[in-house]
Amino acid sequence: MTPGARGPAVRVLLCDDHAVVRAGLRALLSSADGIDVVGEAGGGEAALDMAAALRPDVVLMDLQLGGGMDGVTATRRLTGPGRAPDGHAPPRVLVLTMFDTDADIERAVAAGATGYLLKAEPPERLFAAVRDAAAGRAALSGAVAGRVVSRLRAPGPSLTAREREVLARLAEGLGNREIARALFLSEGTVKTHLGRVYAKLGVHTRAAAVAAAARHRLLP
Repeated sequence: MTPGARGPAVRVLLCDDHAVVRAGLRALLSSADGIDVVGEAGGGEAALDMAAALRPDVVLMDLQLGGGMDGVTATRRLTGPGRAPDGHAPPRVLVLTMFDTDADIERAVAAGATGYLLKAEPPERLFAAVRDAAAGRAALSGAVAGRVVSRLRAPGPSLTAREREVLARLAEGLGNREIARALFLSEGTVKTHLGRVYAKLGVHTRAAAVAAAARHRLLP
């Protein structure tokens, strides 16, 4: 597609494990001014290889990709450091999915997605989201945006200074014994602090505690 009035066309790579969906998206996006579909990938691994070769501005990423690498992992790999050693900027990733659970949204955004769009959105919203993502602007479906705002408005848990210190060491991957040594505490005291942290965050595992801490911006 030739450059549109707003400048060069946005180069888009599609990543979806359903060929029919990719064909429909290609036809739809090709009808929009200023958007050029440069490739299609049927899985996460293929998306990484094609992004390195084609240098898209935006990767339109499904989360559920069947076997192999899922969309969240592919997003993290695409947007993470070291993906463009030759100086090229990494692509923006715009998630396009049927799922709008809090867990899916959080995982995608934490992995580096610029936007999160539902497949039920009208074509004009998809076109605008692609352009927004290419420009580095957040692009969220209305329902997703409402959930994000609600979570941001909800008061976060209050942790003591010591609980924050223990949580920070937990996020570094330290075990209870290592945390105890680092903070000059007994293992029993560390376990007590972790129990209180879990209760305040409403979680039951170490991984969930770290994820909740990141969501509530409790980590340094």
